[in-house]
Amino acid sequence: MSTQTLTINGRDLSFEPGETILAVARRHHIDIPTLCHLKGATPTGACRICVVEVSGAQNLITACNTPAAAGLVVQTESAAVVAARKQIIQLMLGSGNHNCAVRGSDHQEWTSFQVKVQGEDGSSQLCPVWGDCRLQDLAYRYQVSAERFDAGPARYAMETVNPFIVRDFSRCIQCGRCVQACNEVQVNNAIQFGYKGPEAKIITPGDRPLKDSDCVFCGECVQACPVGALVEKDVRYAVRPWETQKTRTTCSYCGVGCQLYLHVRDNKVVKVTGAEVAPNHGSLCVKGRFGYHFINSPERLTDPLIKENGTFRKASWDEALDLVAGKFKQIRDTHGGDSMGVLVSARMTNEENYVAQKFTRAVLKTNNIDHCARL
Repeated sequence: MSTQTLTINGRDLSFEPGETILAVARRHHIDIPTLCHLKGATPTGACRICVVEVSGAQNLITACNTPAAAGLVVQTESAAVVAARKQIIQLMLGSGNHNCAVRGSDHQEWTSFQVKVQGEDGSSQLCPVWGDCRLQDLAYRYQVSAERFDAGPARYAMETVNPFIVRDFSRCIQCGRCVQACNEVQVNNAIQFGYKGPEAKIITPGDRPLKDSDCVFCGECVQACPVGALVEKDVRYAVRPWETQKTRTTCSYCGVGCQLYLHVRDNKVVKVTGAEVAPNHGSLCVKGRFGYHFINSPERLTDPLIKENGTFRKASWDEALDLVAGKFKQIRDTHGGDSMGVLVSARMTNEENYVAQKFTRAVLKTNNIDHCARL
């Protein structure tokens, strides 16, 4: 069977059946910007940022949901494409409170379009994701100004009653990524599009706060949001991405082995995001994404403690381990190995659990070992 090809920006590229123009372009390292496209979800073309020009087509078409076909001749940055993207970005910037890089009307230098909004405490605040926003990136890339538009007052109040997530509807661009992340990736079905026209809004059933809905606070929607409409509550206005260093590690909450990034500032974990690798491919549960505060807790033990006369005293590791080993040996020799039992944890690695069962059988001389996952 002959290889099927299409042409993108003058390059003849092969494609597989079922691939879209966007998929082919990305596989060959050709950048077509998107805002609504979400990996692993059904492409919708809702944002229309990915429009391209195809020879013979009457209108620009969206690359994310248009199948590749033999003989197509595609331009991704033609004059018509750039003009369309500029207009779309301009409309998005004018649709709400977006603090994005724009070009001032009276000079050519890039300036900060510092749109002030009311914070939770009544003080004026800049956008919480300034510098980490895909809409801002595109505004800078295509040098788009939103000064001709007036977004007006926010139609819906900010939702701050949720324990982990702040929902700022004034910044929502209706891209639908959060809905797809919730319904197609995590399959929680907690949010959906609601109302119509200018009243459109992402809602839970009954338009209740997330805390009163079926939301499990996995945070998949936050990670998918390309703007500042969904932000982690503890991170909001507390840290900027460039102030942190990322370290990849394995989540310790269960045995799945989810890969995540710890965002660290001043030797403290301030944020967690999922790594786009197996087994979780970026997804996390509520514990993996938001349950990291114990790491920096002042209540964590930093030294072994030995209890004497009803009170604890600090001890060295050698002293503590010698004490435990001596007690184990005394119980085993006096009452037999089966007088003891060991519980291991799903939070441990397979290797650690293996060592624990070898220790139980070979040293304590008992088969009484079990695992918390069975509970």
